[in-house]
Amino acid sequence: MQRKILIITDNTPDQINGVVTTFKNLEKFALLDNYVIIYLDPRKFIHFNCPGYPEVKISFPWQIGKKIKEVDPDYIHIATEGPIGFAARCWLNRNNWSYNTSYHTKFPDLLKKIYHIPPSLTYAYLKWFFKDSKVVLTTTQTMVKDLIEHKFKINVISWTRGVDTSYLHSELKKQDGSVLYVGRVSKEKGLDDLCCLQDFFKIVVVGDGPYRKDLEKKYTKVKFVGYKTGNELADFYKKASVFCFPSKADTFGIVIIESLSQGTPVAAYEVSGPIDILEHGITGFMGSDLKTCIQMCYDLDRNIIEEKSRKWTWKKCWDIFKTNLSHC
Repeated sequence: MQRKILIITDNTPDQINGVVTTFKNLEKFALLDNYVIIYLDPRKFIHFNCPGYPEVKISFPWQIGKKIKEVDPDYIHIATEGPIGFAARCWLNRNNWSYNTSYHTKFPDLLKKIYHIPPSLTYAYLKWFFKDSKVVLTTTQTMVKDLIEHKFKINVISWTRGVDTSYLHSELKKQDGSVLYVGRVSKEKGLDDLCCLQDFFKIVVVGDGPYRKDLEKKYTKVKFVGYKTGNELADFYKKASVFCFPSKADTFGIVIIESLSQGTPVAAYEVSGPIDILEHGITGFMGSDLKTCIQMCYDLDRNIIEEKSRKWTWKKCWDIFKTNLSHC
């Protein structure tokens, strides 16, 4: 009999972000081990787009306990800290059900950047949110250290990510000299730091989001192409001479290892995510000056980069997730 894992999330499955990508890639490994992943997400409730950030969904999770009991899960994992995650946590605690959680995004930094909410308030909420979770999975050892340094009294474990090369594959061999960004186009991603280099590099932005129109007006030399997936996305990675990850607010950056899987070096700030993935001077360069990091990446060996990327697998990600499941 298949064991049921209920993933409680404030994301919808059509969203393109790290949380959705992670769980979609775990589904096939779960089935191979006789587990099935079921979602409780905004589709099950009345919801609307968050003002100023339409990719974030605000839901009214009425009767969430009834919906949880209808699934009758063996394991529960709360993936996000939004309204659905909040309501689920309250119901599960009240009814003495065990659950795990995960921490994917630096919400204190993000909320300060977008809504000017003091990080101390966000950290206080997160400490309350995670305190009764049996295990908290976060993206890297750096993020484990960060939560401990902020005095989170939780059982926190580093949880890797992977690349599915079966759908991200390109035969292109020739690079076009471009500097690529892939991801959500929003203020907290640091895209101004990259786009302001438009006079020095041919910059291509793959993705969409609430900040795109503003960037297009300010940086007329930058090419914005919208969302791309599969082989088309792989072609952008392969054609690019350098991938730039200008964010300081991410906890990992799956797009970094997607880029490495195509042999494309990565320029980034020396912050959580890049410092856990990149080998400085081998698969990319990190530092406070993105322009210099980008220029240095042009000389890196793409064959070595692609070889180094093979350690990042979704199988390893699933194994960590499965090992740390807590029975309801």
